[in-house]
Amino acid sequence: MEEQRARWERKRSRTAKELVETEQKYVELLDGMSMYFVQILKAKGILQQDVRERIFGSLQSICQANQTLLHYLESGKFATGLEEFCPQLNLYITYTDGLEEALKLLQEQVRKNKSFARFKKLQESRSEFQGLRLEELLLRPLQRIHQYKHLLRDLTENSYPDTADFQQLAGPLRAITRVSQYIHDHARSHENHLELLRVQKLLKGRRTKLMKPGRVYIHEGWLTVVPQKGDEVKLKMFFLFSDILVMAKPCHPLHPSNSHKFACQAVYPLDECSVEKVFGHTKSRGGLINLSFEQESLLLMSTDQDDINNWYRCLCTAVGDLKSQCTTVYQKELQLQKELISGETVAPGLVQPKPHPQERKRNMGDVLSVEDQNSVSMHSQSKPVLRNEATDAKRVKLSGTSNPTDRCGDVPSAAAPANVEMRGICLIL
Repeated sequence: MEEQRARWERKRSRTAKELVETEQKYVELLDGMSMYFVQILKAKGILQQDVRERIFGSLQSICQANQTLLHYLESGKFATGLEEFCPQLNLYITYTDGLEEALKLLQEQVRKNKSFARFKKLQESRSEFQGLRLEELLLRPLQRIHQYKHLLRDLTENSYPDTADFQQLAGPLRAITRVSQYIHDHARSHENHLELLRVQKLLKGRRTKLMKPGRVYIHEGWLTVVPQKGDEVKLKMFFLFSDILVMAKPCHPLHPSNSHKFACQAVYPLDECSVEKVFGHTKSRGGLINLSFEQESLLLMSTDQDDINNWYRCLCTAVGDLKSQCTTVYQKELQLQKELISGETVAPGLVQPKPHPQERKRNMGDVLSVEDQNSVSMHSQSKPVLRNEATDAKRVKLSGTSNPTDRCGDVPSAAAPANVEMRGICLIL
């Protein structure tokens, strides 16, 4: 027991020393940024005040807060200093929210304002900044929060559970962990936004819209589509997102403006997709993946074993996560329906939940007449293989034989033969 306590004490002393030393360097860096960038820019008037404030945000306030924290740490009052520092974490959240705009504005000023570009390059050459560019220096507060999380975790784990310091450190650790997670989520959201923009620019035209709230980019790459009727196999580019799979072909290499782009051929929704790995058809080289929808199946092949395994893993994860989300939402809708049926009071403003897509299919013919069906749009999730997302919503009538696959840009005729019984309405997006 004594040996264990001695080990804890040695680890705690090392962590405490590291926390103080790294905080000293961090505060010194913040002081340098405040002095050589913010204050001199203000004195020289190279940037307008609103531009300067948008680029550097709450940097000076963060610098003051960390100077106070450093004073406590150097005095050995870790718990007290960190408790008083926690309310200042909102400065880091504000700084994180404005960082993306700050970096864009910084790049714009470097291009347009030659005086600022020369000033920036001169200040970056100072020994205090160790060759770091201003863009990299502005990221340091976010990186420091992640360091706090790891250092405080080590400090807490090596403190005696029955001491006052342990109890005082637990609160700051939880607060800093929350801010660290917020920064991490913000960074991932920004990276995902950039990936969606990149893929959107790779697709020719504006018919397929990828920018959608909640959509996450997952994977992309070339796969061979194996036809079902013995036709020629074709190499296609696939882009996998959290809710759809986009199949595209390269544009003609001699096209004057789209030679580096892709033409979207089909968009497959993943909400009713099943993924199956097919073995024994590639002689131990690569593999096959079968994607099954209600009215169509897609057989994809790669001769690279690692590549096909990666695709299989990504597809299974995407489909599983999406179906899990749909199941959770459906369970909540059923619970609300039960409460409504049992006569429980519905809260003001509560919207009655929509029925599950499968129930809608079964009950559409019973509930709606042909005349009513002409004015009703079925939910897009009831169609297994997607549609062009870019076109405006149009109500069209389905004939007795429906096309199993909707390709990008293919819109069914709006008029159905008069002698064909109407079976439903489909919303083409």
